[in-house]
Amino acid sequence: MKITKYGHCCLLVEEKGVRVLTDPGSYTTTQNEVKNIDVVLITHEHGDHFHIESVKEILKSNPETLIVTNNAVNELLKKENILNTKIVEDGESFEYKGIKLSGYGKTHAIIYQEFGSVENTGYMIGERLYYPADAFHNPQVPVEILALPVAGPWMKISEAIDFALEIKPKKYFAVHDGGLNESGRGVGNRVVPSILQKHDIEFVNLEINTETEF
Repeated sequence: MKITKYGHCCLLVEEKGVRVLTDPGSYTTTQNEVKNIDVVLITHEHGDHFHIESVKEILKSNPETLIVTNNAVNELLKKENILNTKIVEDGESFEYKGIKLSGYGKTHAIIYQEFGSVENTGYMIGERLYYPADAFHNPQVPVEILALPVAGPWMKISEAIDFALEIKPKKYFAVHDGGLNESGRGVGNRVVPSILQKHDIEFVNLEINTETEF
């Protein structure tokens, strides 16, 4: 598996020749120029994960791309006449050219009371990479690689550490860090690994726009 991080939660995941782009949000624009995308995976409707203008730009260059998402996002896509979609929600799976995509979880983690409360679906990609998006939902299946959220208005770092210890992946990398400056990301790249590595969970530092092989 090859993973390229464009920023925040936007990843290009390549497995067995299939190219999956996750959460093209408003924090990055590089994803708008990526070619040969097979699947766009959208976990929920918040702007840092789902930027409709980015989706439209991606589809201009990749008109056959299938969008895999949940019902809430699908309703928003239909309003824009984007119909090449597949709904995969909690407990559901879909196979695309030999790559299994499975949905986990139903709701976004609490920000404050009902503010920002939306449907959130985490996804397992190729039965190797688990990307929970904005929730700490345990899929209750083995996880080789974890995309671990490390910052945001809905979480604190101790929750991220506890979640990783609960999941027990072999490796992890940081996501949901687009709101941090370089110093902030540096703290996340030191503090969390210093704890998780004691539990044999390897940290992989993904450099932006750089392909990393797992």
